[in-house]
Amino acid sequence: MSKKILITGTSSGFGKLIAQTLIKKGHTVVASMRDPKVKNKKAAEELETLGAHIVDIDVTNEKSVADGVKEAVKLAGGIDVVINNAGAGTIGLQEEFTPDDWKRLFDINVFGVQRINRAVLPHMRSKNSGLLVHISSLLGKFVLPFMGPYNSSKHALEALAENYRVELSGLGIDSVIVEPGGFGTGFISNQLPSSDKKRTIEYGEFANAPMNMMRPFEENLKSPNGPNPQMVADAVAKLIDTPAGQRPLRTVVDALGMGAPIEKINQVSEQVTTGIYDNFGIGGMLKLKT
Repeated sequence: MSKKILITGTSSGFGKLIAQTLIKKGHTVVASMRDPKVKNKKAAEELETLGAHIVDIDVTNEKSVADGVKEAVKLAGGIDVVINNAGAGTIGLQEEFTPDDWKRLFDINVFGVQRINRAVLPHMRSKNSGLLVHISSLLGKFVLPFMGPYNSSKHALEALAENYRVELSGLGIDSVIVEPGGFGTGFISNQLPSSDKKRTIEYGEFANAPMNMMRPFEENLKSPNGPNPQMVADAVAKLIDTPAGQRPLRTVVDALGMGAPIEKINQVSEQVTTGIYDNFGIGGMLKLKT
């Protein structure tokens, strides 16, 4: 069944692929991005040609989010699904990132998601149905060195999404998480830089370690034999097609061998959560009311 879908961060990467995929599947897609008339004009025109409605949304701006969601509802005739894809990354020694650096990243990866969800949930609650999809990362379940603020933001996003799952289940609104592994989507080229370069210098030669590790990894991901990011778009499309009440909380999408261990972590996490909720007498909150 065709859905009315709002996607954030569609100018490139996963967001653009997800939008293209869902349009081809016959869904009504509102593709949001920052500055679609100038900075991201080419991407906006490409998606518009395919049939997407284009909306200007900066997830770090409260008014932009409120106005953009209102316009999305008008253009699509409602919103059944929100895909929180807009995000940014970091690479570097954790100490070189100041608290303000962390605030900038969390403003996009965490607070931006909360802004979008708060803007759309009154509409979903009025219908007693809806789906929130949160694009996280395998790094929302474990950490890699030199990505400290990013690791933390994705751990926070997972908690946010999981909490929505239990608080919205009785209202017929689903909240799920997609955890991609490494894909060649230009992650290194879309980083928020650290501010305290003095701290970087103090690490001496070791300060080069982050880029020495990430550059060859990114080049391998973008090679012809690298994993196809279309896998992520297909996984999102499958979640949307899955009947309400049958969707898994977490969906791992990986082709590099990291996914299987994370699947085990997710299984244990779900078992522990179910056990604790049952002991507290609130196990019903883990089941979507349909």
